[in-house]
Amino acid sequence: MRIIAGKHKGRRIELGKDAGDTIRPTSDFAREAIFNILAHGKHGLNGHTFEDKRVLDVFCGTGAFGLEALSRGAAEVTFIDHAKEAIATVRHNAERLHETDNVDFVLADATRLARTREPYSLIFLDPPYFSKLIAPTLKSLKEGGWIGADALIIVEHDAKETIDLPEGFSVIDERRYGRATVELVKLG
Repeated sequence: MRIIAGKHKGRRIELGKDAGDTIRPTSDFAREAIFNILAHGKHGLNGHTFEDKRVLDVFCGTGAFGLEALSRGAAEVTFIDHAKEAIATVRHNAERLHETDNVDFVLADATRLARTREPYSLIFLDPPYFSKLIAPTLKSLKEGGWIGADALIIVEHDAKETIDLPEGFSVIDERRYGRATVELVKLG
């Protein structure tokens, strides 16, 4: 896996020797497609750049989404995962890219998050497939104030999964990339 664009273009994202089966990275193809939608799509960032964006990468795994956003100019990224191996992997990747000043790491259950100090404008949510964690995580993010007023939430799940979003959330776009379905979700 590599960073697709921006200041770190071409740099490798490592899986981590202790990751084992705990991390399932999104393919470079799907990640590139998602970032193209964000940059150029009608439901994306409306021609704006990633600059000054506060990005949240939930179930972060390798940190590929958040690191890609940093490479493209995001102001800061917070990585959340309940697996110590995932946090160690993303910390290692952030260190290799010299991005430790722009990131935070949260080892936590995403379905029971504490209140945040400041909301995020771009949120990536990629839980293990068939884990039934999407709805409770969205609810936790909403109740904890993690979702900004006009935030865009990118949700990845297996194409065979049926997702029931909590009240107040709606899908504004949906794409399929092999086994992965990617939904752009808004609150409100």
